[in-house]
Amino acid sequence: MKKGKYLFSSESVTEGHPDKVCDQVSDAILDAIFAKDPNARVAVETLVTTGLCLVAGEVTTTAYVEIPDVVRATIKKIGYDDPKKGMDYESCSVLTAIHAQSPDISQGVSEGEGEHKEQGAGDQGMMFGYATNETPEFMPLPAVLANQLTAKLAEVRRNGEIPKLGPDGKSQVTIEYEDGKPIRADAIVIAQQHEEDLPEEELKRLVLEKVIKPVCEKWIDENTKFHINATGKFVMGGPAADTGLTGRKIICDTYGGHGSHGGGAFSGKDPSKVDRSGAYAARYIAKNIVASGLSDRCEVQLAYAIGVPEPVSVLVHTYGTNKISEDKIAELIPKHFPIKPAEIIKQLDLRRPIFQKTAAYGHFGRNDPDFTWEKLDKVEALKQDAGPLGASEETAESKMMDE
Repeated sequence: MKKGKYLFSSESVTEGHPDKVCDQVSDAILDAIFAKDPNARVAVETLVTTGLCLVAGEVTTTAYVEIPDVVRATIKKIGYDDPKKGMDYESCSVLTAIHAQSPDISQGVSEGEGEHKEQGAGDQGMMFGYATNETPEFMPLPAVLANQLTAKLAEVRRNGEIPKLGPDGKSQVTIEYEDGKPIRADAIVIAQQHEEDLPEEELKRLVLEKVIKPVCEKWIDENTKFHINATGKFVMGGPAADTGLTGRKIICDTYGGHGSHGGGAFSGKDPSKVDRSGAYAARYIAKNIVASGLSDRCEVQLAYAIGVPEPVSVLVHTYGTNKISEDKIAELIPKHFPIKPAEIIKQLDLRRPIFQKTAAYGHFGRNDPDFTWEKLDKVEALKQDAGPLGASEETAESKMMDE
């Protein structure tokens, strides 16, 4: 664990950010298909730019879904209902380029097919889950606050508490830590789209009073720095100002830069893709380990080979905060948690249309019963199986390496 004082920053984006529009469209399509065919295979990518939404990917399903209708409904819900905002759900062009999943992939993923006769991973790759006891959400504080700020920006836009806001926006929070513990907010950055006739000084005052203070007041002190629309103007926003793509906000989706990150994004992918289900399982494992008191921080890596059910590796890293050996913690994982794709999907109940709401404000640390990977239902079993907690068996040298 890092000693002394240091700063760490995390960012988030609103649901109207072009990349997040794409994530939500991709997951809305997944949900629409899953509502009719929970066994569908879906891997959908979205691009948005001025007046255009392009959806491409691979879908194998028995259902019929009018994809342009799903796209337009999603863009409308986000708030893009006027070309002046950067996109209009009614007038934008929607193009689709979708075909079936490769049969070479399918035979390795389908139960009863391929070499292993059991559902294998939909791709190779490594996924990470992370948890820390520094917040009630078991998430890093900068990531929690950054997501809460962007969610609050959307709230005050929708309810009119701050008038004349557009859907696009971003936040960034810098937290000062001392010996690994958060102590104060050093800097808070907000960029919020607005109409031309909303004075910048008025916008800054309203954002500070109605967004930043309600979310961050506990952490603000007299030295906290605020940067609100630091360029002085943010009228042109959305897809007209910045082309969006699915999967470009993977750090916002996860832990705000804390811990490691695997190679794949989540949105638009059904849970046979371990990019998604494996990452959810790794978070589930890490969160329960920390909540059970086995460590203060925990990172779990799962890695897979395409078509193979068993992970090729399982790694636990606790940054020297473990109360029992990391080897012993790793031994507990297959005893108490699902790690094969079919087991993960079944235990976390992932073949449901629940994914569009994951596509903005983070996939982790949210209090929603549909986010089954956030459950703390393994804590007591882990405590009982771990035995007495005490000083870890890590050497002083290994702890120095972590620091």
